[in-house]
Amino acid sequence: MAGNSIGLIELGSIAGGYEVADAMLKTADVELLLSRSICSGKYMVLVRGDVAAVESSVAAGAQAGGFSVIDKFVIPNVHESVFPALGGAVKADRLEALGILESFSVASLLEGADAAAKAAHVQLIEIRLAMALGGKAFVTLTGSVSAVRSAVEAGAGA
Repeated sequence: MAGNSIGLIELGSIAGGYEVADAMLKTADVELLLSRSICSGKYMVLVRGDVAAVESSVAAGAQAGGFSVIDKFVIPNVHESVFPALGGAVKADRLEALGILESFSVASLLEGADAAAKAAHVQLIEIRLAMALGGKAFVTLTGSVSAVRSAVEAGAGA
């Protein structure tokens, strides 16, 4: 299954995370990209699919999660470079200027990484999501100095 949309729910409960993942997968035809505990005792569920399926899945998950939901989002047309960067470090075609976006929220970091990739001609290198980072998340990216500056500004603004 593919799809150019992603949806994420970040929770303050690990047990709630399992319930949310179950509800999300039972509600719509989505692919589970990540479902795991993250630092600070939180849990995250990230799915991929077409826009309608991801929206339905996130809505059902948010309802199932109730008060344990910290943050959630749907990005309907995520930049294609986000997917390989989620899987780990991507070998950069050419390492030029280095940009880093850092966030206390997994959801806001993914939104920022997508905005950065869409704002300028940069290559995402790696997206790290709150594992051994005290709950923080970050993305590294490369490109020309001006492109990296533009991308980082757009990502921080998102």
